[in-house]
Amino acid sequence: MKLQTVSIFVDDQQRALEFYTGPLGFAVAADVPLGEHRWLTVVDPRQPEGTQLSLEPKAHPAVPPFTSALAADGIPYLVLGVDDVAVEHARLEAAGVVFTQPPVAMGPVITAVLDDTVGNLVQLAQFAG
Repeated sequence: MKLQTVSIFVDDQQRALEFYTGPLGFAVAADVPLGEHRWLTVVDPRQPEGTQLSLEPKAHPAVPPFTSALAADGIPYLVLGVDDVAVEHARLEAAGVVFTQPPVAMGPVITAVLDDTVGNLVQLAQFAG
């Protein structure tokens, strides 16, 4: 058994696709039209058979209040592991990405939090090895 796909709920699938494949550097794994929405997933381009991230539309009525409450409380919906948070923070900030938390050391992890432009906060995490 393996983790195949995880979902993040987004306000706009196209804008999410542009953000996740642009500044964040993911690659499209699937883009299948499904009427009003798409089955849209991205993946780490270095691991094309790895876990996919589904850019899921906020179509279910329970989703907008849930994701809005998380963002309002400053709680990231997703954690992405990086080798060096400071380097990624500088690179992404130079690309115009907005951070709600700059790099902060917290014990064995350094984190930073960014706004993904489609309704979510995303945490970057560097774990001490």
